[in-house]
This record gives sequence, structure tokens and C-alpha cells, in this order.
Amino acid sequence: MEAKKISDSMIEMRELVLPNDANILGNLLGGRLLHWVDVAGAMAASRHAKSIVATVSIDSVEFKHPVKVGEMILLKARLTWVGRTSMEVLVEVCSENYLSGETIFTNRAYITFVAVDENNKPVPVPGLILETEEEIRENKEAIKRREQRLLRRSASGMPNC
Repeated sequence: MEAKKISDSMIEMRELVLPNDANILGNLLGGRLLHWVDVAGAMAASRHAKSIVATVSIDSVEFKHPVKVGEMILLKARLTWVGRTSMEVLVEVCSENYLSGETIFTNRAYITFVAVDENNKPVPVPGLILETEEEIRENKEAIKRREQRLLRRSASGMPNC
């Protein structure tokens, strides 16, 4: 399986915030945003893996600025790390007031996906080619986040159902 560049699987997605997407203050619902973040992240991961992917975790979601009804949001998703079957994707979100042209950074989220086959069994993914200093830095930070996720998982003591 041949390794791929980050740029090979990057995704840009736009959504218009409509009244049905908002809370009573006229701001984009966090849950709606997380849905769009998950979709954009899954598209980047699927594109990299050339496989169906399942969301494993969402962490480090930051809400910096509210998005109002009538604004567009731009979601940019790119891989930061890959393992044998799993991948971390960074999704960054900006709002755009298309009348004024003002663009504001609003959100960032890190999502882990696992590539699966038609029987929902994990499958290997291509390696990741890091081309820039920023990609190398992001990859090192992603490795640290992965270690923290694994520690939390082992320490969680979650009961079996």
C-alpha cells in the first residue's frame, strides 16, 4: 500500500446556516456543527483510506466564536496522523458573512476514524507523507494526542454492557 500526501485527501465543505440549524439566540447549534465536522472529517479519512470509515473519538473541540443564521461556514479537513487502521483528522471551521466578506475562525476539532470493510472489520490504511514543517509539527502533536487518548481509554474503567 503506497503512502499518500496530506494534500491528496484534504476536503473543503461549505454549509449555509439556516434557522433550523440554530438555537433560540440565532446561533448555530453545537450539535449541528459537530455533525458537519464529523462529515467533513469522514470524507477526508475515507478519501485517504479509500474505505468506509467509522468515528472512534472526537476530542479537543473548541468553540471560539458563534456563527449566526445566514452566515456560511467553511470546513477544512486534513489528516494529521495515520496508524495501521486508524487516522486522526483535523477539521477547522471559519464563518463567512457573504454580504460583508468578513471571515472569522470559529472552531477546531480533532477526530479519530478507523477504516473498516463491509463487515465492519478494521482494514489497513496507507501511510502519510509529511511534506512541510507544519505537517511534521502537527503529526508530532497528533502522536501525543493519541497517547493521551489511549491512556484515557485504559484508565476509564468503563463497564461492559
